[in-house]
Amino acid sequence: MSTLAIVLIAVGALLLVLLAGGIVVARRRLESTDLTRNIEEADRALEHARAQDRGWDRAALELACQQALRRERPGAAYDTFDLVLVDDRPGVVDDRAHLVARGEGDHARVILGRREGGDWTVERVE
Repeated sequence: MSTLAIVLIAVGALLLVLLAGGIVVARRRLESTDLTRNIEEADRALEHARAQDRGWDRAALELACQQALRRERPGAAYDTFDLVLVDDRPGVVDDRAHLVARGEGDHARVILGRREGGDWTVERVE
């Protein structure tokens, strides 16, 4: 067997080992809950940044969300309010914000809409 053939076989075997290792690592990353959590955190950060850029008041959103939850689910306590979707359309009336409230093993999605003048109202609680 020539030296060139031995070198080509060794390089081919090395490439196969690297390919198999890469497949295993990629599969682990896709199945990892850390990836999902990181994507969700990035989405929340993006939606929060979009809301701030458009002049939306985060405190007003959270206050409207808390008031809606007190009416719809009295007795439930929520610790965090994550802004998960911003739907900012031309004008004020068609704006929508989706917040997810979490606490004590429970969560609720609150969908807020804007009225003329910029006040937030509850469209529904899921």
